[in-house]
Amino acid sequence: MELYGSYTSPFARHCRIALIESGLNFTFVETDASKSALLSPTQKVPFLKYKENGTEKMLSDSSAILKFIREKSGEKFFNNIDVFNHYCMANTLMDTAINLFYLEKDALSPKQSTYLTRQQARLQSGLFELNQITFSSKPPFNDAELRIACFLDWALFRERITLDAYKNLAGFLDNIHLYEIFSNTKPGA
Repeated sequence: MELYGSYTSPFARHCRIALIESGLNFTFVETDASKSALLSPTQKVPFLKYKENGTEKMLSDSSAILKFIREKSGEKFFNNIDVFNHYCMANTLMDTAINLFYLEKDALSPKQSTYLTRQQARLQSGLFELNQITFSSKPPFNDAELRIACFLDWALFRERITLDAYKNLAGFLDNIHLYEIFSNTKPGA
């Protein structure tokens, strides 16, 4: 099994964590945007290549990769709609923050666009909602918690957000940093 991604991608990080937790044998292949544009139909990371019954297969979305990993290890991906909703919310916020980050690199900001202003507001309203969650205090963390933590860590790393107004999220992030698998996969590591 080969997981392709970057060490800064929060989506790839979550997949790396799940693979480490599962104990499945895998290789992490660092790739960038130009390589993923050539290798993945979605032109993004992460993507997973694996063999099944002698046939090479590819999964090109982190959610599909996580479902595959969890089920391959005998676990369920999600069995609670509220937890799944938190996971989906974190995905939305992560996509929003990443898009704003890359658009800013192209000199486009919320100051120039009503649409981007709404995207920035989405981050704040989403953070407010995530701040209401009661999080686990120790492992095992569910996939919604891991996705939220990967999002928060990336967004802080890229200076997209602050957690000053979100004490519950800040406390959760401090706590999950004590989980060795999470802390060993921090952005850039």
